[in-house]
Amino acid sequence: MVKAILVLEDGRHFYGDNFGAEGEVIGEVVFNTSMAGYQEILTDSSYKYQIVTMTYPMIGNYGVNEEDVESDKVQVSGFIVKEYSKVYSNYRATSSLGDYLKKNKIIAIEGIDTRSLTKHLRDKGSKMGIISTTEFDVEKLIAKIKAVPGMEGIDLVKDVTTSKAYSFTEKSIKEFIPFCNTEAKDSFHVVAYDYGIKTNILRKLVDRGCKVTVVPATMGYKELLATYSPDGVFLSNGPGDPAAVTYAVDNIKGLLKEDIPLFGICLGHQLLGIALGAETYKLKFGHRGGNQPVKFFKNGKTEISSQNHGFAVKTETMPKNSEVTHINLNDQTVEGIKVTNKPIFSVQYHPEASPGPHDSDYLFDEFIQSMRK
Repeated sequence: MVKAILVLEDGRHFYGDNFGAEGEVIGEVVFNTSMAGYQEILTDSSYKYQIVTMTYPMIGNYGVNEEDVESDKVQVSGFIVKEYSKVYSNYRATSSLGDYLKKNKIIAIEGIDTRSLTKHLRDKGSKMGIISTTEFDVEKLIAKIKAVPGMEGIDLVKDVTTSKAYSFTEKSIKEFIPFCNTEAKDSFHVVAYDYGIKTNILRKLVDRGCKVTVVPATMGYKELLATYSPDGVFLSNGPGDPAAVTYAVDNIKGLLKEDIPLFGICLGHQLLGIALGAETYKLKFGHRGGNQPVKFFKNGKTEISSQNHGFAVKTETMPKNSEVTHINLNDQTVEGIKVTNKPIFSVQYHPEASPGPHDSDYLFDEFIQSMRK
């Protein structure tokens, strides 16, 4: 077994064993509280430049397969677990998690106290960190961490967006989501800005009968409207600091002048907030997991949601022509907004959640209704 070390920028460090690729990797160390869905997490572009810690103690027991991916490659910088299950069992599995990580050249560490690490990140905030299998001098590793930029102020969208427009036609697998409507009769054309878009978001739109075109984050809004004449525009999830993605904000400002429905998720929600005139800020340790409680003001119900974000829209900066529709019940942060006089809304969390929960699936239906009207 190859030894490995995790070092945080503040000097806190943990020794463990390597079960992925070997070498060194630097990223922002964050934690995710989901009990399942590690393959979706690994391939979610929103985790670009991040080293993900799973709080659930045993990871890898159902292996990996060719279908449960959210992008065309593994996006995380590194992976941390308490115990890696070398034995896996699932009729859909095609590989072990360890082999999958090695194939994709992702460095991973197991055997560390992830409970202690998570508590440290909650108390002190998310930290830049490094995993190494080649260097074990803590001071040298801290120096390497401090030589690279943190998450604030960097544009990571340019690293994950598509280079050219494409059509998406894949539906959800009805075997796993029996309530999805794959017989939808609407045929609205939705153009999705790709800031790091998750595949399951696109499936949800196709399930509802939409013709879906995905375009680069840098495409100008005038070119988008002239080329595709969409019925609605979707603003996707993605990584990094929303304030750094100025070209996306400019395009959204342009779309706000048009009479066209907009729906944003995660980074798309933050970018919409900035375009409306609000401000964003970095959360202490972010929200990442499949068990985040969100209150929907319209009906007073609490939804259990899937989340993955480190920034949020600042409540007190919301302009007069908009309102907050959802809040996080853990810390009262903004989870949803809408424009009061236009068919424009967004949520901070992930209603397309795969593997779940599915409490917020209705938001895609609301987007369809806004285009229908």
